[in-house]
Amino acid sequence: MTDSSASVPADVDDRQAIENILGSRLSQAWPAGALAPGARVTVVRDSGWDGPWQVEFPGTIDAMGAPVPNEHAQALSGELLYWVIFDAPQYDSDGDGPYRKARVWGRYLRTEPEPAV
Repeated sequence: MTDSSASVPADVDDRQAIENILGSRLSQAWPAGALAPGARVTVVRDSGWDGPWQVEFPGTIDAMGAPVPNEHAQALSGELLYWVIFDAPQYDSDGDGPYRKARVWGRYLRTEPEPAV
């Protein structure tokens, strides 16, 4: 997704594009216990296969859409899908990309420790 209009914030532009692709609106109802929007995370690789990303990298949970249950057959019980903004564009394990944002399975997210005050 690219920033196509200087007059429309990227998150609004992104949300409209995704909603058009999905054919429905993104939920804004944030589930209890989910990672909060703005939370810093590290997107990690799977230890059992070469993916889903080429490398591990930092990102931020995006408020564009609330996390939703992962309904994939290989999803863990209660696993959520999160929109994550990447600190730098990334390539997936197939070499596709670069992506600046993606919906990431919860198992591939590690929270970063809170900075000491």
